[in-house]
Amino acid sequence: MYVKDAMSTVVLTIGPAHTLRQAAQLMAARRVGAAVILDTDTSGLGILTERDILNSLGAGENPDRETAQTHTTPDVVFAAPYWTLDDAADAMVRGGFRHLIVLDGYEPVGIVSVRDIIRCRSAVTERAGGVSA
Repeated sequence: MYVKDAMSTVVLTIGPAHTLRQAAQLMAARRVGAAVILDTDTSGLGILTERDILNSLGAGENPDRETAQTHTTPDVVFAAPYWTLDDAADAMVRGGFRHLIVLDGYEPVGIVSVRDIIRCRSAVTERAGGVSA
């Protein structure tokens, strides 16, 4: 199976100036664990995850003052739609993260998470008549 088979194509995209509270509210409303940060001034892409917000709150920072831009995950790793799920899982393990932005060329077309990979693998196991955990 490929990343394109597992990824979510509904991508929450926010700007770098969104506060962490605004980002958290949008993420909660969409029931997603990550948002793509699109900086139209630099054409840059980043990712803000629930862990980034949690780390900020745990450090006592004010979610109404802190911006998405200052808390995006550094060194973003991007996946391609035709990566295998094993390739995506390996990248997540190596990088210690749970989400990958999926790019088709330079365009974000989805996000794949550990949960997406597990869901696809469980479905394959069930169809094959195996027992899924």
